Amino acid sequence: MDRKRRYEELLNNMNQYNSGTKGITRVAFTNEEQACSHAFMRLCKNEGLEIRMDYCGNIIARREGKQKNLPPVVIGSHLDTVYQGGKYDGVVGVTAGLEVIKRLNEQKLETEHPIEIISFACEESSRFGVSTVGSKAMAGTLQKEKYRHLKDKDGITFEKALSLCALRFDQLDLASRATERFQAFFELHIEQGPILMNTNKKIGIVTGVAAPVRFIIEVKGAASHSGTTPMNMRKDALLGASELALALEEAAKEEQHNGTVATIGVLSIPMGAMNVVPGTVEMKVDIRSTSTASRNKVLTALLKKMEDVQERRGLTITSQEISKEEPVQLSKELTFQIEKICLEKKLPYQWMQSGAGHDAMNMTSFGPVGLIFIPSLNGISHHPDEHTDLDDILIGIDVLEAAVLQQAIAVY
Repeated sequence: MDRKRRYEELLNNMNQYNSGTKGITRVAFTNEEQACSHAFMRLCKNEGLEIRMDYCGNIIARREGKQKNLPPVVIGSHLDTVYQGGKYDGVVGVTAGLEVIKRLNEQKLETEHPIEIISFACEESSRFGVSTVGSKAMAGTLQKEKYRHLKDKDGITFEKALSLCALRFDQLDLASRATERFQAFFELHIEQGPILMNTNKKIGIVTGVAAPVRFIIEVKGAASHSGTTPMNMRKDALLGASELALALEEAAKEEQHNGTVATIGVLSIPMGAMNVVPGTVEMKVDIRSTSTASRNKVLTALLKKMEDVQERRGLTITSQEISKEEPVQLSKELTFQIEKICLEKKLPYQWMQSGAGHDAMNMTSFGPVGLIFIPSLNGISHHPDEHTDLDDILIGIDVLEAAVLQQAIAVY
């Protein structure tokens, strides 16, 4: 079987684990995600890798090196998806790692350094509003008490979701590897944006990753009958929330020259009905940038608007910060290494920042980190129409393989 067909079968194998009928829904700590994770573990075992799952549900598959005590070269990404997501986000990076191992095995190459593949748990924030949970736990930076009582759309808490996967919330700290060091960490990922496609480049060399601050905002007014409550006597929580949404957009546009963006991805009206003035609205807010100062300007504008709307409309507005991360700069050493590989392979490449967060950003405490992007058709991601050509994935794997081997020092 040729490599292209082999990899396509591997990718399709992972994507059969799906609870939806539109796109791919393989949400963190669900039956589908767990089944996919265990299937991946079996495939790794078939390649002779040592497998373990840590206390946060991260999968670590290790190919031992000639010198076992040397720090590992690590390839990582995630298998979970958003609701009705695509076939490539995350899963490409994990399966690319296994494809690299398959290539080394078929060539009977032994490396000095061990090589690990890590499939990180709960990279996506779609279920609980918090992202890169598994990689934070591994890095020892997880503020778990912020997560304990977070609920998904069905009212299941984060703690309960873990228990349904035979994981214990009080043991999350045991997933930390903070005292260890990696020789290098690499993540191959689809771009999730239009730059590579629009510039006809095959490889994106990422120099830095933006980071979000995320809030849950609750706007409380007074629920009342829509037909009997005069307009000037209403305390409409939805109209107050709408003002906040528009103010957030305006503030983000003022900072767009810094690449700053802001989104209200969830807006819900508990017990809402067509003939009831909304009494309570919950909003989930994501503000992100590669500039902390710019992000803070947007946040300050939003908080000021909350005070204004609360006073003017007679509402009660509260906010809860659920995560706050700092932008990171990636290894210059590895970015130049990846550039050299692209030049040797005559591949057109692009230096770029990542507006999306990735597990790679939490790995910088372990050693140098390299993040490699491949094109996304029309820049679409987190959507059923997400697509990356198979040939582009294989080009990315070629670059990944070369980078991994240079760090692991192959021995023939």
